[in-house]
Amino acid sequence: MQLQAMTMQAMAAQVIGVDASAPAANPVTGHLQLGAATTPRGSVLGANNRYLTLDGQPWMPVMGEFHYSRSPAATWEAELAKMKAAGITVVASYVIWNHHEPKDGAFDWQGDRDLRRFVQLCGKLGLKAIVRVGPWVHGEVRYGGIPDWVVDGMRTRGDDPQYLRHVARLYREIGAQLKGSLWKDGGPVIGLQLENEYNLNGPGEGAGHIATLKKLALRAGMDVPFYTVTGWDGAQYPSGQVTPVFGGYVDEPWAVSTTELPPKETYAFRFDSRVSGDLGAQTKSHGPGTAESDIDKTPFLGAEYGAGLPFMYRRRPVVSPDDIASMLPVQLGSGVNLMGYYMFHGGRNPVGATTLEESSISGGYNDTPAINYDFQAPLGPDGQQRPVLGYLRPFHYFIAGFGNRLAPMTVRKPDVTPSGPADLRTPRVAVRSNGDSAFVFVNNHVRQYPMPAQSLQFDVKLVGGTVRFPRRAVDVPDGAYAIWPVNFDLDGTRLRHATAQPVARLDAGTDGITYVFAATEGIPVELALEADSATIDTPAPRSMQDGATIADVTPGTSRALTIRRAGATPVHLLVLPAAQARQLVIGEVAGQRYLVLSGQQAWFEGGKLHLRSVGDAAMRFAVYPALSRAPKADHALRARGADGVFQAYEATLPAVRLTATATPLREARPAPAVMKGGLAKAAIQPIPEAWRTAATWRIDVQRDALKHVDDALLQVDFTGDIGRLFDGTRLADDWYYSGYGWQAGLKALALKHELSLAVLPLRADAPVYIAKEARPDFGAQTQIARVNKVSLTPVYKLTITP
Repeated sequence: MQLQAMTMQAMAAQVIGVDASAPAANPVTGHLQLGAATTPRGSVLGANNRYLTLDGQPWMPVMGEFHYSRSPAATWEAELAKMKAAGITVVASYVIWNHHEPKDGAFDWQGDRDLRRFVQLCGKLGLKAIVRVGPWVHGEVRYGGIPDWVVDGMRTRGDDPQYLRHVARLYREIGAQLKGSLWKDGGPVIGLQLENEYNLNGPGEGAGHIATLKKLALRAGMDVPFYTVTGWDGAQYPSGQVTPVFGGYVDEPWAVSTTELPPKETYAFRFDSRVSGDLGAQTKSHGPGTAESDIDKTPFLGAEYGAGLPFMYRRRPVVSPDDIASMLPVQLGSGVNLMGYYMFHGGRNPVGATTLEESSISGGYNDTPAINYDFQAPLGPDGQQRPVLGYLRPFHYFIAGFGNRLAPMTVRKPDVTPSGPADLRTPRVAVRSNGDSAFVFVNNHVRQYPMPAQSLQFDVKLVGGTVRFPRRAVDVPDGAYAIWPVNFDLDGTRLRHATAQPVARLDAGTDGITYVFAATEGIPVELALEADSATIDTPAPRSMQDGATIADVTPGTSRALTIRRAGATPVHLLVLPAAQARQLVIGEVAGQRYLVLSGQQAWFEGGKLHLRSVGDAAMRFAVYPALSRAPKADHALRARGADGVFQAYEATLPAVRLTATATPLREARPAPAVMKGGLAKAAIQPIPEAWRTAATWRIDVQRDALKHVDDALLQVDFTGDIGRLFDGTRLADDWYYSGYGWQAGLKALALKHELSLAVLPLRADAPVYIAKEARPDFGAQTQIARVNKVSLTPVYKLTITP
């Protein structure tokens, strides 16, 4: 009876009131000291205390981190094109010092370290770039990226004269690489990040050191519009000279807990702050940072919202697509005006005189894999699309299409808000508004914690009056999250409200203008239009309420409704089901934007549409608007007629069967107890000598596996502590067991010798966090080291010329 009462209480209809009628203060300029912000063609970047601007208009980018020196140079262009297709508009990348100057004065800017070529490719693809120049970057790199010879020989991260001489030389080298590619030259580089997670405040440190780094960057020729610093964990910087950026992660792999964490602040709307919990800074602050006193002077910009999470030895959380995507309504609803991710593309560490990962042995706070930097990112180290990417794309397209409306909007606090991140019963809602328009942000997802279903209506009081919607309270189930518009302009027609998210606006010429919406999982779609003199054509059931036409729309690939006005271009609304919205890719060919629906990984590059399929030789895509001629492809295409407003096509590539086998070579021996210690005083990665206890297998793969496919993914399903793949004696890849699948592309492995696998046993008493779903059942065993299966999966690619 008590549980039934709680359920009924949770489902009782609640009206969430939000007073958004007060006028927003005008943006303030002049505080931020921007660099050269005008291109030779006169395009201008700017910033005020609330948002960024491009050519005087509000501008809201989406930024994704991709480390060029952790990825093969031959793949950069395609991987950047995939990021663009995912809605990324700005690419961020660390310049990792010890990847470039392993020895004093011996700089390497070739091959996978060719920064110049990387930023030029960003420009070629129409992407902007922010270069994070360090010198200390963290990035789970040995010594935070500072070379051994610097760490061994001088005082770092401050105004020590010897250190600054080497930093100045590094900056001159970076400046030479970026010459001609800066925004002022017509290039893609719009900003620099100085240092990282900097909260030191002793002699020669603090804000003065950041000011020194900016001067050195300018002397090196790096004059760009924006200079940023990370603003969390008590950051210290010179106010006005740089702009703080923020972030948040849905778990803390750097934490010492071996159990689930309390509900993360990342899922709670913030109305008075910008720091979303612990972000794992390596140094500790002793008071509030500059970002706290700057909150009314700088826009709320993000740089490190985790699009995934790394695995660290003592803590290995696996995240779901909903865990990540549900952050977006929360961050946008809290006022973020630049959604920046770390990482958006995974990679692998190069190897120098040592391996270059962060480790306790080298004095780091964390232990990370020596090679693998997968990060559970939307794009994996081998370019594979992870499910989370499809969940993020509709939000990115929303920002691209309507960010100029959202950016000037002010955050409005509801009448009732949760008491804190651990309050799982009070509805989580925020509103951003500007004049008579608004967006409502709802989140009912908290990682690893069930949320009660909420029966909600909204009373949004705007300048022109109060909008209550929907007609009847809507049941928001556990796990749901959404962005819904209020008084949204559809090219002259007001959409009073919708319980679906705007995604994009597409001008299809004579076919009219199409607004694409995405339904919210488990919530019926209600559209309310103030049609005035327009005619609304819709197959959906409709009614009238307070002068608005209410349409109850069934999502699908057919038009939900069409608005017609005399002498005006027709306006169509397309409402895709949530699952189909996750298959939507938007790109441009020959000046025409297209909507593409495909269950395969899809992107546009070189004026062509590319599809990539893992394991399935059959591919399908549907495109809108209709192609003017039959498309060509490198394999036979079959037209499959209309799918709603889309044209559908199929192709079946020659299927390839690939094999991989694992042959035992050595059984495991009893592994030593996991030691505790290091800076975290927690479990640390076993010392190298512990590997003598590992079990080993010979891995045999087809040597001609890549002959007829784009790539082949070696999938290693093992249970143990750590797995390592060796090409002969070369460590080619490694993995911490977590329950998350380990894949390695044969192209990246570049095998030259016999492939082998070593698995260090996982002890039953190991004080490490592994999610309960993946924690092995040890039974009477004291340790486990086994290979469950190895397989080789073909990756097919289809290239279509529209």
